[in-house]
Amino acid sequence: MTSTARGEATATPAADRPHVRRGASALLLAVTAAVAVCGLLYELELIALGSYLMGDGLLQTSLVLGSFVSAMGLGSVASKRWLSRPLRTFVTVEATLAVVGGMGAFALYWAFAWMDVYTPVLLGASVLTGALVGIELPLLLELIRRARGTSGGGDAADLLAADYLGAMVAGIAFPFLVLPELGHLRASIATGALNLGAGALVLAVPGLRSGGVRTWLRLVLPIAAAAIVLVGAWLLTGRFEVSLQQELYDDPIVHDEQTRYQRIVVTSADKGKDVRLFLDGDLQFATADEHRYHESLVHPLLAEGRREHVLVLGGGDGLALREILTYSDVQHVTLVELDPRMIHLARTLPALAKANHHSFDDPRVTVVNTDALTWLRRDATLDADAVVVDFPDPDKPVLAKLYSKELYGLVRARALRPGGRMVVQSGSPWFARDAYWSIERTIHAAGFATTPYHVDVPSFGDWGYVLATPGHTPPGLTLDAPGKLRYLSADVLRAAGAFGADVDRRPVKINSIDRPVLVEYERAGWHGY
Repeated sequence: MTSTARGEATATPAADRPHVRRGASALLLAVTAAVAVCGLLYELELIALGSYLMGDGLLQTSLVLGSFVSAMGLGSVASKRWLSRPLRTFVTVEATLAVVGGMGAFALYWAFAWMDVYTPVLLGASVLTGALVGIELPLLLELIRRARGTSGGGDAADLLAADYLGAMVAGIAFPFLVLPELGHLRASIATGALNLGAGALVLAVPGLRSGGVRTWLRLVLPIAAAAIVLVGAWLLTGRFEVSLQQELYDDPIVHDEQTRYQRIVVTSADKGKDVRLFLDGDLQFATADEHRYHESLVHPLLAEGRREHVLVLGGGDGLALREILTYSDVQHVTLVELDPRMIHLARTLPALAKANHHSFDDPRVTVVNTDALTWLRRDATLDADAVVVDFPDPDKPVLAKLYSKELYGLVRARALRPGGRMVVQSGSPWFARDAYWSIERTIHAAGFATTPYHVDVPSFGDWGYVLATPGHTPPGLTLDAPGKLRYLSADVLRAAGAFGADVDRRPVKINSIDRPVLVEYERAGWHGY
């Protein structure tokens, strides 16, 4: 076997042994697929964490993709200087990438929670990780050519095929397995460990390495050092995450879970008297005053007309459901909620089950776990007397579609009986005035007559709703509650229909799936609060 001065084999010996050549090629293509998995996972992890912490998924996606991909190009160009020693360079890059990428989530959490410099750190992590990922493929291509003893274009085609296959695996695994099972921190560490495994696997490829013990140690030491860092980080993850999450919330955390769709955090203070639910960092309710929100959402809707069958879109915490079930003539409630874990927690977590009065145990309730827009298109039947639309605020495109003209049109055409009524939680006319009136105008554009109203919810501030019915006659604001409510009364509701000049109607655009203007309205309205 001939070798270079740096202890790396030349291409000649492998060509003399076809079975060795095939085995080496297969191992290197497996390594290529593995590093492709890691590369895409790093991108997805940066995007998902940014969306969770900062709330603006579209901006985070643009920042990460733009900086990451451009840095990959720079890394690819830079790799040319190391092509003469691809094995040692590749192992070093994998060890470095395992630490940089594996510890990326730690750095970003630290920057957000304690240093308030998130975006610069995000860009730095994205550029550095992208550059290292960009170095990998040219080195792997050189290793494949040396292992095969070839220099043809077929090597690049095989390399790219393995790379694309790895990317597909990562794209499927991330939302369904990696993030829900591991969470942000351990997902990054696990991805780094896979990078490290790829570096170690290259050392087992026949025909690539030569030299003595010193050469072997020079290759193994970076992998061993990176492994120590990753193992230590894994062991400290639980303690770090508890400290970090608690830093982000005022009250003690009683439940923290990353699901396939969102991060669910429940806090409790004052000996359980103030329980709060957060989804992706946004407050959904506080038990100290949620009755104001949910009474105002449900009871004006059910005051007039039939109410035998009620449809709830969203509302997975069960609090709107609690108010609906107080009516004895309500015979059936269908609740459509995307995240089954939210329903599970609302049923089983004592703090939530107590708040919703165990509403999901009522035999009148049927839960459907699916996307509301998809359900309306495929499965809805024209039998609801009343529809409650209770989604999180539309601060990202995936949520803005739930406030679209298309969704409201499907409610009218596919779900609501003639003469039925719909209510939509619509955000704050004070903090996000344009967003509120855009929702109202969008509902009107879908064929409804609308009656906007707003109340004071201390945890949220001034909070608005839109009551609607198909046709041209706006519904009235009345009450027919089965008993005395804690907050809402006829006088309060009558006043709720009046808007001061500083929160009154504005000329705004209609929100649609094609043009999700609500995202920008939300961001502009809440900026600075």
